[in-house]
Amino acid sequence: MDPGVIGESAAVATSFLWTISSIFFTSAGKKIGWLNVNAYRTVIAIAILAITHVILLGTLVPSLNGGQWFWIGLSGIVGLGIGDSGLFAAYLAIGPRRSLLLMALAPIFAALGAYVMLNETIGELAAFGIALTLIGVVLVILESEERSGEERISSRRRASGVFCGLVAAMGQGFGLVLSKKGIDLNPGSTLNPLSATLMRLIFGALFIWILVLVARRLPQLVSAARDREAMLNTVAASFVGPYLGITLSMVAVTLTATGIAQTLLSLMPIMIIPTVWILHRQHTSWRGIAGAAVAVMGVAIIFLS
Repeated sequence: MDPGVIGESAAVATSFLWTISSIFFTSAGKKIGWLNVNAYRTVIAIAILAITHVILLGTLVPSLNGGQWFWIGLSGIVGLGIGDSGLFAAYLAIGPRRSLLLMALAPIFAALGAYVMLNETIGELAAFGIALTLIGVVLVILESEERSGEERISSRRRASGVFCGLVAAMGQGFGLVLSKKGIDLNPGSTLNPLSATLMRLIFGALFIWILVLVARRLPQLVSAARDREAMLNTVAASFVGPYLGITLSMVAVTLTATGIAQTLLSLMPIMIIPTVWILHRQHTSWRGIAGAAVAVMGVAIIFLS
């Protein structure tokens, strides 16, 4: 089979797996809270990735210089610590459909971060893609729940969810730029994506667990572990999303063009629509479908430009 087809198939499968993991994380978060879910999720993902790292690369921790540890570690705090915390909070406030659509803004923040930190320019076509993505997101965020099966939410809760979603998109976008800055510090050697992901998870987990201790949430964290259903959902989501998803995304980026891979990896706002209909009978309005499609088109233009 053509390697390009394999890579593109892996990218589509990754988007599907990340979409499914959002449903699991939302279900777990409703029972034990977003902070507890994120805390346990990072530990589970680190354990799985560390075992894989040893099996495939022969070491538990990659050998890197101090600068790379700093920048990639910082990207873990920004992207996985702060960003994913915002995403899980958004799941609970406005649901996975709107939350994943807000994540379509991550490439915009990545482009802005690359412009400031890496001196990468933003072309006219990319600027058009940014505008298109913003239009699609606004179309969906401002729609009401009257024509769908979604739970009605207050304006205050919607605003809170949108804010958390923006924090998530900023965290993912800026975190990607910080990772690239760290990788570029050692241009003579190639950092395995699995190693970079493991490093980011370690620092993201440290941030989350420090937050748990500072907020004095350790007793609640221990109590949350007794909720069998929530923990099963968390384990399933951690395996499906951070592990299988990341592994397939590595295959996608390796075997196909970066722009095509990143575009296919951004199909979650589209995939979540039939997913919530099948699982929860939530009927998305035509406005919601159109907004998601416009946003994904904008993301595609940004990457392919």
